[in-house]
Amino acid sequence: MPLPDDPVAIVTGAARGIGRACAEELAKKGFRVALADLDSDDLDEATQAVGGFGPGALALRGDVADFDQVQVLAGSVAARWGRVDVLVNNAGISQPKNLLEITEAEFDRTIAVNLKGHFNWCKAVAAGMVEQKGGRIINMSSVSAGTGGAPSAVSKFAYAASKAGVQGLTRALAKELAPHVTVNAICPGSIETNLTRALIDARREAITGTIPLARIGTPLDIAVVVAFLATVEPNFITGEIIDVDGGQWVN
Repeated sequence: MPLPDDPVAIVTGAARGIGRACAEELAKKGFRVALADLDSDDLDEATQAVGGFGPGALALRGDVADFDQVQVLAGSVAARWGRVDVLVNNAGISQPKNLLEITEAEFDRTIAVNLKGHFNWCKAVAAGMVEQKGGRIINMSSVSAGTGGAPSAVSKFAYAASKAGVQGLTRALAKELAPHVTVNAICPGSIETNLTRALIDARREAITGTIPLARIGTPLDIAVVVAFLATVEPNFITGEIIDVDGGQWVN
Protein backbone atom coordinates (compact mmCIF):
# COMPACT_ATOMS: atom_id res chain seq x y z
CA MET A 1 0.00 0.00 0.00
CA PRO A 2 1.48 3.41 -0.97
CA LEU A 3 2.13 5.95 1.74
CA PRO A 4 -0.55 8.61 2.28
CA ASP A 5 0.04 12.20 1.28
CA ASP A 6 0.69 13.20 4.90
CA PRO A 7 2.66 10.26 6.34
CA VAL A 8 3.64 9.91 9.99
CA ALA A 9 6.88 8.44 11.34
CA ILE A 10 8.16 7.64 14.81
CA VAL A 11 11.91 7.57 15.39
CA THR A 12 13.27 6.30 18.69
CA GLY A 13 16.58 7.47 20.09
CA ALA A 14 16.05 10.58 18.01
CA ALA A 15 17.70 13.26 20.14
CA ARG A 16 21.14 12.85 18.61
CA GLY A 17 23.35 10.88 16.26
CA ILE A 18 21.82 8.38 13.87
CA GLY A 19 18.30 8.83 15.25
CA ARG A 20 18.31 12.57 14.75
CA ALA A 21 19.69 12.20 11.23
CA CYS A 22 16.89 9.73 10.43
CA ALA A 23 14.24 12.10 11.82
CA GLU A 24 15.60 15.01 9.79
CA GLU A 25 15.78 12.97 6.57
CA LEU A 26 12.21 11.73 6.97
CA ALA A 27 10.99 15.27 7.66
CA LYS A 28 12.64 16.38 4.42
CA LYS A 29 10.67 13.64 2.66
CA GLY A 30 7.41 15.13 3.93
CA PHE A 31 6.84 13.08 7.08
CA ARG A 32 5.41 14.40 10.30
CA VAL A 33 7.90 12.98 12.77
CA ALA A 34 7.55 12.01 16.42
CA LEU A 35 10.97 11.94 18.10
CA ALA A 36 11.24 9.60 21.08
CA ASP A 37 14.10 9.77 23.56
CA LEU A 38 15.03 10.13 27.23
CA ASP A 39 17.10 13.31 27.05
CA SER A 40 15.01 16.44 27.48
CA ASP A 41 17.43 19.16 26.41
CA ASP A 42 18.78 17.43 23.30
CA LEU A 43 15.31 16.16 22.44
CA ASP A 44 13.81 19.66 22.54
CA GLU A 45 16.55 21.01 20.27
CA ALA A 46 16.26 18.09 17.84
CA THR A 47 12.46 18.38 17.69
CA GLN A 48 12.68 22.07 16.88
CA ALA A 49 15.23 21.41 14.14
CA VAL A 50 13.21 18.56 12.62
CA GLY A 51 10.10 20.71 12.66
CA GLY A 52 11.95 23.21 10.49
CA PHE A 53 12.62 20.57 7.84
CA GLY A 54 9.10 19.18 7.49
CA PRO A 55 5.39 19.55 8.19
CA GLY A 56 5.48 18.77 11.90
CA ALA A 57 7.48 17.35 14.80
CA LEU A 58 6.51 16.01 18.21
CA ALA A 59 8.74 15.19 21.19
CA LEU A 60 8.06 11.94 23.06
CA ARG A 61 9.89 11.58 26.37
CA GLY A 62 10.16 8.07 27.69
CA ASP A 63 12.09 4.83 28.08
CA VAL A 64 11.80 2.35 25.21
CA ALA A 65 12.29 -0.46 27.73
CA ASP A 66 9.07 0.46 29.58
CA PHE A 67 6.21 -1.41 27.88
CA ASP A 68 3.34 0.59 29.38
CA GLN A 69 5.04 3.90 28.76
CA VAL A 70 5.61 3.07 25.10
CA GLN A 71 1.95 2.16 24.59
CA VAL A 72 0.93 5.56 25.96
CA LEU A 73 3.44 7.42 23.78
CA ALA A 74 2.36 5.57 20.63
CA GLY A 75 -1.26 6.33 21.47
CA SER A 76 -0.46 10.02 21.74
CA VAL A 77 0.97 10.03 18.21
CA ALA A 78 -2.10 8.28 16.80
CA ALA A 79 -4.38 10.67 18.68
CA ARG A 80 -2.57 13.72 17.32
CA TRP A 81 -1.97 12.66 13.72
CA GLY A 82 -4.44 9.81 13.23
CA ARG A 83 -2.00 7.12 12.13
CA VAL A 84 1.56 5.79 12.18
CA ASP A 85 3.04 4.80 8.83
CA VAL A 86 6.70 4.27 9.64
CA LEU A 87 8.47 3.16 12.82
CA VAL A 88 12.24 3.51 13.07
CA ASN A 89 13.47 1.50 16.06
CA ASN A 90 16.81 3.20 16.56
CA ALA A 91 17.18 3.64 20.34
CA GLY A 92 20.01 1.64 21.84
CA ILE A 93 22.77 1.71 24.41
CA SER A 94 26.38 0.59 24.24
CA GLN A 95 27.83 -1.99 26.60
CA PRO A 96 31.64 -2.05 26.69
CA LYS A 97 32.04 -4.67 29.44
CA ASN A 98 33.06 -8.21 28.63
CA LEU A 99 31.62 -11.37 30.16
CA LEU A 100 34.03 -11.41 33.09
CA GLU A 101 33.21 -7.81 34.04
CA ILE A 102 29.50 -7.32 33.34
CA THR A 103 26.82 -7.60 36.03
CA GLU A 104 23.46 -9.26 35.57
CA ALA A 105 21.73 -5.88 35.85
CA GLU A 106 23.94 -4.40 33.12
CA PHE A 107 23.26 -7.34 30.81
CA ASP A 108 19.52 -7.15 31.48
CA ARG A 109 19.45 -3.41 30.76
CA THR A 110 21.27 -3.91 27.45
CA ILE A 111 18.72 -6.48 26.32
CA ALA A 112 15.82 -4.41 27.67
CA VAL A 113 16.74 -1.32 25.66
CA ASN A 114 18.27 -2.81 22.51
CA LEU A 115 15.89 -5.73 21.96
CA LYS A 116 12.82 -5.46 24.18
CA GLY A 117 12.56 -1.77 23.25
CA HIS A 118 12.09 -2.84 19.63
CA PHE A 119 9.39 -5.30 20.69
CA ASN A 120 7.64 -2.67 22.80
CA TRP A 121 7.36 -0.20 19.93
CA CYS A 122 6.46 -2.86 17.34
CA LYS A 123 3.70 -4.06 19.67
CA ALA A 124 2.46 -0.48 20.09
CA VAL A 125 2.10 0.36 16.38
CA ALA A 126 1.64 -2.93 14.53
CA ALA A 127 -2.11 -3.32 15.11
CA GLY A 128 -2.77 0.13 13.67
CA MET A 129 -0.58 -0.57 10.65
CA VAL A 130 -2.37 -3.85 9.98
CA GLU A 131 -5.77 -2.17 10.35
CA GLN A 132 -4.89 0.61 7.91
CA LYS A 133 -3.32 -2.00 5.58
CA GLY A 134 0.00 -0.23 5.35
CA GLY A 135 3.10 0.35 7.39
CA ARG A 136 6.85 0.01 7.49
CA ILE A 137 9.06 -0.94 10.41
CA ILE A 138 12.80 -0.31 10.22
CA ASN A 139 14.92 -1.80 13.00
CA MET A 140 18.49 -0.85 13.85
CA SER A 141 20.78 -3.83 14.32
CA SER A 142 24.58 -3.76 13.94
CA VAL A 143 27.35 -5.49 12.04
CA SER A 144 28.40 -6.66 15.52
CA ALA A 145 25.46 -9.07 15.42
CA GLY A 146 27.38 -11.08 12.85
CA THR A 147 30.97 -10.35 13.78
CA GLY A 148 30.74 -10.37 17.56
CA GLY A 149 32.38 -6.98 17.66
CA ALA A 150 36.03 -6.19 17.07
CA PRO A 151 38.37 -6.01 20.10
CA SER A 152 38.40 -2.22 19.69
CA ALA A 153 34.61 -1.92 19.38
CA VAL A 154 32.65 0.36 21.71
CA SER A 155 30.46 -2.57 22.75
CA LYS A 156 31.09 -6.22 23.44
CA PHE A 157 29.12 -9.48 23.66
CA ALA A 158 25.90 -8.24 25.35
CA TYR A 159 25.42 -5.58 22.69
CA ALA A 160 26.18 -8.10 19.93
CA ALA A 161 23.64 -10.52 21.42
CA SER A 162 20.95 -7.85 21.64
CA LYS A 163 21.53 -6.78 18.03
CA ALA A 164 21.46 -10.39 16.83
CA GLY A 165 18.08 -10.67 18.51
CA VAL A 166 16.90 -7.67 16.52
CA GLN A 167 17.67 -9.57 13.33
CA GLY A 168 15.60 -12.56 14.41
CA LEU A 169 12.77 -10.24 15.42
CA THR A 170 12.94 -8.54 12.04
CA ARG A 171 12.79 -11.71 9.97
CA ALA A 172 9.96 -13.22 12.03
CA LEU A 173 7.82 -10.06 12.06
CA ALA A 174 8.32 -9.63 8.32
CA LYS A 175 6.45 -12.91 7.90
CA GLU A 176 3.88 -12.33 10.64
CA LEU A 177 2.88 -8.82 9.57
CA ALA A 178 2.82 -9.42 5.82
CA PRO A 179 1.39 -8.58 3.38
CA HIS A 180 0.67 -4.98 4.34
CA VAL A 181 3.50 -4.21 6.79
CA THR A 182 7.15 -4.52 5.80
CA VAL A 183 9.88 -5.09 8.38
CA ASN A 184 13.58 -4.62 7.62
CA ALA A 185 16.77 -4.01 9.58
CA ILE A 186 19.88 -1.93 9.02
CA CYS A 187 23.31 -2.87 10.34
CA PRO A 188 25.56 0.19 10.68
CA GLY A 189 29.31 -0.36 10.55
CA SER A 190 31.85 2.20 11.76
CA ILE A 191 29.74 5.34 12.13
CA GLU A 192 31.14 8.49 13.71
CA THR A 193 28.83 9.88 16.39
CA ASN A 194 29.37 11.62 19.73
CA LEU A 195 29.48 8.17 21.32
CA THR A 196 32.12 6.71 18.98
CA ARG A 197 34.21 9.76 18.05
CA ALA A 198 36.88 9.41 20.76
CA LEU A 199 37.45 5.75 19.93
CA ILE A 200 37.55 6.46 16.20
CA ASP A 201 39.95 9.38 16.66
CA ALA A 202 42.36 7.07 18.49
CA ARG A 203 42.44 4.63 15.56
CA ARG A 204 41.06 6.60 12.62
CA GLU A 205 43.75 5.66 10.10
CA ALA A 206 43.69 1.98 11.03
CA ILE A 207 39.89 1.76 10.91
CA THR A 208 39.68 3.62 7.61
CA GLY A 209 42.22 1.20 6.18
CA THR A 210 39.77 -1.68 6.73
CA ILE A 211 36.93 0.02 4.82
CA PRO A 212 36.93 -0.39 1.01
CA LEU A 213 35.15 2.94 0.56
CA ALA A 214 38.04 4.53 2.50
CA ARG A 215 36.11 6.65 4.98
CA ILE A 216 34.29 6.45 8.29
CA GLY A 217 30.51 6.44 8.01
CA THR A 218 28.26 9.28 9.16
CA PRO A 219 24.73 9.30 10.59
CA LEU A 220 23.51 10.56 7.22
CA ASP A 221 24.81 7.38 5.58
CA ILE A 222 22.32 5.44 7.71
CA ALA A 223 19.53 8.01 7.44
CA VAL A 224 19.37 7.92 3.66
CA VAL A 225 18.90 4.13 3.74
CA VAL A 226 16.17 4.53 6.34
CA ALA A 227 14.46 7.11 4.13
CA PHE A 228 14.72 4.75 1.15
CA LEU A 229 13.08 1.88 3.05
CA ALA A 230 10.42 4.27 4.35
CA THR A 231 9.45 5.70 0.97
CA VAL A 232 10.41 3.38 -1.91
CA GLU A 233 7.55 2.59 -4.27
CA PRO A 234 6.77 0.02 -5.42
CA ASN A 235 8.05 -1.74 -2.32
CA PHE A 236 9.00 -5.41 -2.60
CA ILE A 237 11.52 -5.48 0.24
CA THR A 238 10.83 -7.14 3.59
CA GLY A 239 12.71 -9.35 6.02
CA GLU A 240 16.04 -7.97 4.83
CA ILE A 241 19.12 -7.24 6.93
CA ILE A 242 21.09 -4.49 5.19
CA ASP A 243 24.72 -3.79 6.08
CA VAL A 244 25.72 -0.14 5.72
CA ASP A 245 29.43 -0.34 6.45
CA GLY A 246 31.34 0.86 3.39
CA GLY A 247 32.18 -2.76 2.59
CA GLN A 248 34.15 -3.24 5.82
CA TRP A 249 32.60 -6.63 6.56
CA VAL A 250 32.12 -7.99 3.05
CA ASN A 251 32.27 -11.79 3.21
